[in-house]
Amino acid sequence: MGLHPLEFSECYLDSPSFRDKIKSHEAELDKTNRFIKELYKDGKNLINATKQLGMAQRKFAQCLGEFQFEYIGDAKTDDEKCIDESLQEFSAFLKNLEDQRELMMRNITETLMKPLEKFRKEQLGALRAERKRYEKETEKYYSSLEKLLNMSSKKKEPQLQEADTQVEIMRKHFQEESLDYVCKLQEIQERKKFECVEPMLAFFQTVFTFYHQGFELAKDFDHYKRALQINIQNTRNRFEGTRSEVNELMKRIREAPQEYRQTSPISFEGYLYVQEKRPPPFGSSWVKRYCTFVKEQKILHMVTFDHRSGGKIGETESITLKSCVRKTTDVLDRRFCLDLDITDRPGTVLTVQALSEDDHKFWMQAMGGKEPIGHYLTRTYSKERGIDAQLDDVGFSFVKNSISAIEKRGINDQGLYRIVGVSSKVQKLLSLMIDEKSDEVDLSASEDWDVKTITSALKLYLRSLPEPLMTYELYKEFISPAKGGSPESRIQAVHCLVHKLPERNRQVLGLLMKHLANVAAHSKQNLMTVANLGVVFGPTLMRPQEETVAAIMDLKFQNIVVEILIEHHEKIFTDAPESCPLSPDAPVLSAPTRHSKKMSRQNRPLAVYNPQALDIQNAVGDGSSPAPDETSMGSNESVSSQSSSASASEVNMEKSDHVPLNASLSSGSNSGSGTAAASCSAPGSSGESQTAATKATSDKERQEESVTGRKARAVYPCEAEHDSELSFHVGDIFNGVTQSREPGWLEGELEGKRGLIPENYVELLFRNKLQSGQAVT
Repeated sequence: MGLHPLEFSECYLDSPSFRDKIKSHEAELDKTNRFIKELYKDGKNLINATKQLGMAQRKFAQCLGEFQFEYIGDAKTDDEKCIDESLQEFSAFLKNLEDQRELMMRNITETLMKPLEKFRKEQLGALRAERKRYEKETEKYYSSLEKLLNMSSKKKEPQLQEADTQVEIMRKHFQEESLDYVCKLQEIQERKKFECVEPMLAFFQTVFTFYHQGFELAKDFDHYKRALQINIQNTRNRFEGTRSEVNELMKRIREAPQEYRQTSPISFEGYLYVQEKRPPPFGSSWVKRYCTFVKEQKILHMVTFDHRSGGKIGETESITLKSCVRKTTDVLDRRFCLDLDITDRPGTVLTVQALSEDDHKFWMQAMGGKEPIGHYLTRTYSKERGIDAQLDDVGFSFVKNSISAIEKRGINDQGLYRIVGVSSKVQKLLSLMIDEKSDEVDLSASEDWDVKTITSALKLYLRSLPEPLMTYELYKEFISPAKGGSPESRIQAVHCLVHKLPERNRQVLGLLMKHLANVAAHSKQNLMTVANLGVVFGPTLMRPQEETVAAIMDLKFQNIVVEILIEHHEKIFTDAPESCPLSPDAPVLSAPTRHSKKMSRQNRPLAVYNPQALDIQNAVGDGSSPAPDETSMGSNESVSSQSSSASASEVNMEKSDHVPLNASLSSGSNSGSGTAAASCSAPGSSGESQTAATKATSDKERQEESVTGRKARAVYPCEAEHDSELSFHVGDIFNGVTQSREPGWLEGELEGKRGLIPENYVELLFRNKLQSGQAVT
């Protein structure tokens, strides 16, 4: 049973049971007071703890927002950009959440803490004062009553009457106080029910509002979260493909490291031990130095560097080499030594020691020695696998038959193209199909060949071609639009590039893309989305001519190109491109990095797709124009043909990627586009209306200008790395520009100094009839 009600009539009796009831009410209110006091204390602790949590969360969010992922290579995929920006998104989400939490804490203070404290102080505190006054009046009244009752009856009547009157007054005052106290006591007992619970209700409403705000934020975040999960999955898939390629490359390099040593036609780098002679009796010492030899100028730069000293880099010393002679062991009891005759120190011979016999041969060859050097090897899939795959009628028939069988028998198989077949069966099937025995094998009906064997054989065939289906020549041009620009510009650039492929290559690629689009359309059953197919076929359809880690890092962009081809195969392979842009509209070109000036596989400026791009030698060469049938679809040379050497093919690949825009328009010839002549025509005229005589005269003038008096303008700033190079700013004009013997470089004069100029940093100008000094357009 609860508390007994306090009857007002009992205030006049003031019985022991009444007093006991009052004590029960007082004890209950004391308990309520302690409860509110403890609750207030815990509430303050909760607010302080929440503030600490908010500060920690904000610091965490700030840390997220300030961090950025570094990436390998010269560009990021869209998925990587989204992942990189995700930390800022997470940071913004947490900050927004903490703003809501801070608002909640302010509301809790106003709606819970202050009302409870007010009730405790104003109501319970006032009641305690009433209680003390009631107890005081009780003590006063009963003391007076006892004093009155103890008075002698012998007192005079007036004294007795006066005492009775005083006690009666005190009795009435005590009873009034008792009535007020009892009323107040019961009032607060009833008031506490809503005075305590209502703030609690407001507290929970504030908490629920906060969590609802979090729920709304989560709903808004859900779409981004799902998109990010796809970005992460795509990046993980590409990582797996990249990792396998890197591990394969590492394995081959570990087996034959010298065959994969990167060399450059411009310079040669590596460690040499240099003999430093000292006055007697100290003899001589050998100091390890990292040396860079610039072949064109015969300058050797040497930097002292010792890994054991914490990797501190010393000063750089440069010498000009006159000659290099191998030092025999009968003269010096050390192997792999060379004697360097120095031009700027007449009579001084510097003795250096290579790290090994192979290293010794490399240095001898780079410095003009006579010993032969091993060739830099590139990967040839067909030789590795012993399969003579060609893009001929037999190969085309194999591709068609394989696609037909796959679509008939296994279009819904989970992991189609990702799950590989048994290697021996795959090799056997491919050998049968390309040995002109394909008519004997019915892939659509034969149970001897399961679907995964057919898919693996098709992939192996495409990888075993002497040249990838999308060709070495166009590799960089295909990769370039995937590294930047809007989706529309990427599609348009890839569309144009596909129509620069040889006819047979384009036919096979179109057939394959139509098939892969069909595979992706059944992704709910086979789990092979467009992104998954891009991971599988990216390195299969396109690859660089040289194997490096930097090249493997571009696998993710190969995947993107294949994704574009699959998603837009109908437009790309059905319709000819209406117009090929000179460059994508969105990417912003940045200045090439210092390493981009080397012809080895290093970072270069983003190569913007330019279907009318001409190599610099065409721009300054004989100016002869190809026949229309030679330019309509690019080179008709079979993809199975290979260049005579790796370095030559590398130079050919580099030319079309890095010639500036104006240089691209400065020649009437273009080996890859039939629209060059029309694009270079003046407004209101056409390329076909130009007479043969006028064209011949123009070509002759251009040929004469290519020999003497050529100029070039800098389109990027450059700081020379070696004495043989020129430093320059954007807009500087170079005089007497000639083609260097080193591929990818020009020679020119600037401010009285002549030196090397990176070819992809400048645009070529002609001095002939242009008074403005601008490039020919």
